[in-house]
Amino acid sequence: MRLTDLLHPHLDDVTSVVDATSGGLRLDPYLHLPPGVELRRHGEPVGEGELMLLCYGPDPALHGAEADCLAALERMRPGGRGLIVFGHPGTDLPYHRLLDALVAHRCQVLHAASLGYTHLHSGAVFACTEELLPPHDWFGHPLPADGFATALRIADEYVLADFVSRSQRARLIDLERAAEETARALETAREDGLAERLAAAVRDKDQLSSALRRARERTGVLESRVAMLEGSTSLRVGKALVSAARSPKRRAARLPGELYGLWRQRKAKGGRPAVSQTRAAATAPEPQADDRFHLSHRALSVAPRDRLVITGVLTDGTAQDFAADAVVSRVLPHDGRLLVERTDPDVFLVQLSACAAEDGPWSLTGTGLAPDLDRQLAELVSQARGLGRTAVLWRDGPASSAPGLSQLPWDAVLDGDTGTALFRLDPVTDGRDRLRDVFVQDSTRVRLARLAAVTGGPDPLAERRIAVLAAPRD
Repeated sequence: MRLTDLLHPHLDDVTSVVDATSGGLRLDPYLHLPPGVELRRHGEPVGEGELMLLCYGPDPALHGAEADCLAALERMRPGGRGLIVFGHPGTDLPYHRLLDALVAHRCQVLHAASLGYTHLHSGAVFACTEELLPPHDWFGHPLPADGFATALRIADEYVLADFVSRSQRARLIDLERAAEETARALETAREDGLAERLAAAVRDKDQLSSALRRARERTGVLESRVAMLEGSTSLRVGKALVSAARSPKRRAARLPGELYGLWRQRKAKGGRPAVSQTRAAATAPEPQADDRFHLSHRALSVAPRDRLVITGVLTDGTAQDFAADAVVSRVLPHDGRLLVERTDPDVFLVQLSACAAEDGPWSLTGTGLAPDLDRQLAELVSQARGLGRTAVLWRDGPASSAPGLSQLPWDAVLDGDTGTALFRLDPVTDGRDRLRDVFVQDSTRVRLARLAAVTGGPDPLAERRIAVLAAPRD
């Protein structure tokens, strides 16, 4: 409701409105007084034909202080009227602070309503009288009734309103109690959830501790196997031969002396007294099953290298095509680390189609569906790079088929298919003209030459290039 709707029904016989507010809020823009009614301020008593404006609220600087409002009520005389506006909402209206003062100065509240303003939320119209006045309806019009009926109406309404208010207060208490119980239940549920998460974290910790313990045990077994292999005579002889093959000029002269020293050491070990051998045999642990890694179908070059040595993950067809001009070794998940160390390749090559195939030892590698294969391939790439060898990814298919391969630390990435070996279509015969055609058309050998250029290894087409350059031209 607007302030003018609350005030205008009570302006009959009113000629002046007295502004008795003490705050900083001005009420005259809200009144819209009709012609013939003037607004003024004075400190004299308010009687017949006058209406007093009062304001009271929670902000004394804006609405005025409570003491000023009570002091203004003392100026009311019979026949005078008043309008008091509140800065409090209707649900928080402190009417009990003004009730005693209104009764003491013979003031009867005629109408009260809510207001729709920012700083003014409710208001009431009262009159100073010597006899009981009839109450007003919702629209501010007086109800026709005598004094006794008016008193009965006020008394009945007071009892019923008090009953309704007590019911609402009881309902409010119940709602507050339910809200407190709900808050406690939520807190309990939150604590239970925290306990469950803590128990799950403890279980995960136990599982990780068990996995770490098993990994350490496995590491100890592997370290003992590595120590046994490094101390074996076969490995030392193989290292001596490989070193001599790599640098014949410097190491070949020392090879006989090294082999003779190894033979003397082995003979010294074999010539121990029989008692010691018997005692060692008696104290030795029982023989266990041989679970060493065995290499099968692997190529190992001991002579000086004049061909490109490739080790990696390849398909059957690619390995067969490359084997015509290079030394090719295909790794398996269980022997990859040992094979990379033994073959010492010029390049560690991984073919994408071999990993994205539906079958094969490296199937589903790089797709995220075989994390153990991804981890093993990552270890092989790191091992090859740690030995100073070039790690190359040959993407002969769409990279989306194995996206995990692109995340590994490659030294080079080649795109394109592996080519077509011409001997699969027509075996090559002798003749320089035919050799020139083969050199141009055999895309598999061109791919090998490209791979050798990337890795810095021996060029498999060097002899063919010499033959082509020496061939007569038409």
